[in-house]
Amino acid sequence: MKKLVAVKDLSHEDWLRYRKQGIGGSDAGAVCGLNPYQTAMQVYYDKTSDRIETVDNEAMRQGREFEDYVAGRFTEASGKKVRRANFMYYDEAHPFMLADVDRMVVGENAGLECKTASPYLADKWKDGKIPLHYQLQCYHYMSVCNADAWYIAVLIYGREFKYYRLERDEGMMADLIRIEQDFWENHVQKGILPEPDGSGLADKVIAEYFKETLKDTIVLSGFDEKLNRRQELSALMAKMETEMKQIEQELKLYLGEAEAAENDKFRVSWKQMSRQKIDEKRLKEEQPEIYEKYKKTLQYRRFMVKAA
Repeated sequence: MKKLVAVKDLSHEDWLRYRKQGIGGSDAGAVCGLNPYQTAMQVYYDKTSDRIETVDNEAMRQGREFEDYVAGRFTEASGKKVRRANFMYYDEAHPFMLADVDRMVVGENAGLECKTASPYLADKWKDGKIPLHYQLQCYHYMSVCNADAWYIAVLIYGREFKYYRLERDEGMMADLIRIEQDFWENHVQKGILPEPDGSGLADKVIAEYFKETLKDTIVLSGFDEKLNRRQELSALMAKMETEMKQIEQELKLYLGEAEAAENDKFRVSWKQMSRQKIDEKRLKEEQPEIYEKYKKTLQYRRFMVKAA
């Protein structure tokens, strides 16, 4: 491995800029299509855009601030000392592969990845399981750092702490390198968006990437088969939606004034709920100045398909 830049005194914005130079460990799962919270399209957009997304939230902040605690708990539980790496590394054979690791294990050719998890996600770590995108992150670091193993430690808030050791797997790393190389060379460097995966996340990336329009109508070519399939799926979904609504209506008739019904397999509830909503029509009529002051115009592209 080679040192790309020292990260100890690097600003967060500059750190994000360096990350654009290649694929990091946290990108690996998304590039492979195995990260439930990020898509390959998002990684592509991040690497090719000039924008620096400094998005932060409470979960991300807690994850950063608990990193020291998780590393300390790992030392306490395993008896192994760890140290900060203080550098962002790259793989000399595959320079597009970057690694900014949490810790290196003293006396071993291994590193440590520190994680925090909500109690609601405890099942993802149950019985020795490790979420796949985190496994790929560790194999990515093993490849870049030429390590023999990688440890991953997780603090499940308010419940437990655990850690695991992942051994070097040449076959796994060879597949990971091949996928990342294809993504970097055939998409990022060529400026070609990856294939969409049908997720809401992909919708957001496409909308952001193509938010501007030209008043052009182009020839629709090569999509007849897929559009026919879309029409079939649309009709099937409408039929299924009607059938589901019918079942729900039958259950409501069965419940009547009762709030819930249950057996040893299901629990059905139909509870009285309330929520507040601003009456926009009345506000506009009675307080037009306030309405004009706080109204917001949202711009978006409306997608429609019509059969000729």
